[in-house]
Amino acid sequence: MVPWWGGGVKEQQKHHRGTPVVIKMENPNWCISELETPSSDEDDFILKKSKKSRGKNAKQLTWVLLLKAHRAAGCLSSIAAAVRRRVKSGTTDSTDTAVAENPTIRRRLHTFIRAFLFISLVLLSFEIAAYFKGWHFKDPKVYFDHILTAGKNSGVFEFGFRDIFGWGYNKWVLFRVGYLAQPLQWLANACIVLFLVQSLDRLILCLGCFWIRLRKIKPVPKTGQLVDVESGDGGGYFPMVLIQIPMCNEKEVYQQSIGAVCNLDWPKSKLLIQVLDDSDDPTTQMLIREEVHKWQADGANIVYRHRVIRDGYKAGNLKSAMSCDYVKDYEFVAIFDADFQPNPDFLKRTIIHFKDNEEVGLVQARWSFVNKDENLLTRLQNINLAFHFEVEQQVNGIFLNFFGFNGTAGVWRIKALEESGGWLERTTVEDMDIAVRAHLNGWKFVFLNDVECQCELPESYEAYRKQQHRWHSGPMQLFRLCLPDIIKSKICFWKKANLIFLFFLLRKLVLPFYSFTLFCIILPMTMFIPEAELPAWVVCYIPATMSLLNILPAPKSFPFIVPYLLFENTMSVTKFNAMISGLFQLGSAYEWVVTKKSGRSSEGDLVTLGEKEAMHERCSSETTLVEMKEELLKQEMKASKKKKKKHNRIYMKELSLAFLLLTAAARSLLSAQGIHFYFLLFQGVSFLLVGLDLIGEQKELKEECSRCGHRRIKREESEASFISSRLRFSRSYKLGARLFAR
Repeated sequence: MVPWWGGGVKEQQKHHRGTPVVIKMENPNWCISELETPSSDEDDFILKKSKKSRGKNAKQLTWVLLLKAHRAAGCLSSIAAAVRRRVKSGTTDSTDTAVAENPTIRRRLHTFIRAFLFISLVLLSFEIAAYFKGWHFKDPKVYFDHILTAGKNSGVFEFGFRDIFGWGYNKWVLFRVGYLAQPLQWLANACIVLFLVQSLDRLILCLGCFWIRLRKIKPVPKTGQLVDVESGDGGGYFPMVLIQIPMCNEKEVYQQSIGAVCNLDWPKSKLLIQVLDDSDDPTTQMLIREEVHKWQADGANIVYRHRVIRDGYKAGNLKSAMSCDYVKDYEFVAIFDADFQPNPDFLKRTIIHFKDNEEVGLVQARWSFVNKDENLLTRLQNINLAFHFEVEQQVNGIFLNFFGFNGTAGVWRIKALEESGGWLERTTVEDMDIAVRAHLNGWKFVFLNDVECQCELPESYEAYRKQQHRWHSGPMQLFRLCLPDIIKSKICFWKKANLIFLFFLLRKLVLPFYSFTLFCIILPMTMFIPEAELPAWVVCYIPATMSLLNILPAPKSFPFIVPYLLFENTMSVTKFNAMISGLFQLGSAYEWVVTKKSGRSSEGDLVTLGEKEAMHERCSSETTLVEMKEELLKQEMKASKKKKKKHNRIYMKELSLAFLLLTAAARSLLSAQGIHFYFLLFQGVSFLLVGLDLIGEQKELKEECSRCGHRRIKREESEASFISSRLRFSRSYKLGARLFAR
């Protein structure tokens, strides 16, 4: 119906020109809305319009653009607020006592970058002044010829301008042409050669992965599949298996890993679980010990071990556990870190590859991640690790029977461990160390790409940075120690060459070296010394192609291909620093920092653990455990109130490199170098975001959310207590009224 105050169909059509839009803006707290609705008499008029014209309605497009602009402004304001908080707090990487970097090397590298930045700013001012004076040419050779011509005409060979500034600028041009351009070009060419060799290696790995998929090649056990566990040992292969769960102050994840391992589908008489707790926190020790006691009461064959002398980090923990007398009764050992949650059929799908194959010493499973979509940092890590497992590990496992042990989610033959010398504490990459020594002794490795074990990715840049420092300093440290053993070993020549040149030098040393040197040092220098050039295919085309190859194992991450390329170059600073520390055996190469966990689980794990918790709640000892946990949580809440507010850190090296690259981008703009300018601009912005720690978990926001959650819980508790008191009062009032009536 048309309202009585309406002016007819024509009048209504005058006011209703399209589909109404309702737009709400969350921040600030106001909204803009259009609540008018076309009347039913306008249906004929609306149907005459095509869907295309309705979709491109001008008013609707205006409101959508306004909403996008509002969201962008809100995002920029939140970033500015976060930057102000971090600058105000003054928390930097230099104030962190737990950062796994040598302070001397960190200061030297930062000093070098700052000096380079200062020189770049001075040279940029020279170039801008020369540009406005008309002395600047796009081709540096033209300007050099102009100097020589002007010098001959004026009778002075050295310079062509008579003022002091012109004399200084000409001196700089002659100096860079005569002394700097040629060495810089040689260094650039050497890095380009390394870049091409490493890209060729990556291309060959991708072709190998394509061949494996095309021919559907995968490891096949020499015998049939395992029978069901419920059928007993008749016809099945159920050897004695030892499971080790090393952990250290990881109270966020201990329940998930212990619960998942205790639910493995394997005869209990053939399985022993060792919880190797290296925690120095009494609260964490108590919680883990009580969790082990709960599963013991439920019938699981599980033991708790705690070392008094905590030497050797994870390697020392595993070595101590293997020294127990009862270990000689077991044939295989499976290792799971504290955040890993294996599926119930994990052992059934891995142990079978050892049967009737005495040459196999290790079976490694693939990792999957429960928090890969948590933030941008976890998405970029997922791209890297998907390529590592899908391409590197699988290709090396199929064609070479050798790859680096990932330290967890793998099953070792105990005989292979013992013959290779066992766990050694000489490096922070004990997993790679034992894998190399086992390979030198002739043991073969099997990688199962279709067997996955869930785990967590570091959600904060601080945790990821420390993890990458350990992962890139340890291999160089190990290379120095293993090189004589590799040369003296009895394996064939091509296996030695693969270990030395591909496994260690190319993938562990060359990659961080050229990535940092070429894109963070040489490329900015070529902007100020234009006589040395980097071709556009080195800056753009080959890196884009390599990023595309890296992202193929994770096709859903294709929208993040540009951030991935920029972030990998940004991380080259940390990887280069770690590589230098490990290669020259500096102090930070021997430091181990446990990666921080958040305790996330998949939905299936939560259901399984929830059912187990329901069974445990029937036990009589559960009440005391709950009371103990409540008391510990109260103590933690009291301690957290006394702590200072947490802030994300500011990373000075990354910030200095950000300003250096942005300065070089401004210089390239004067020469109209399009690809170089955009690459330097986006790379500088990437360094800026990482330097301000805006890429991963935001501690201030997380802390604010937790405080809001505590307030909400307290408010709900107060409301519940108020309602219960009112109910008690009403019941007592009714009872009193009844007694009075009687």
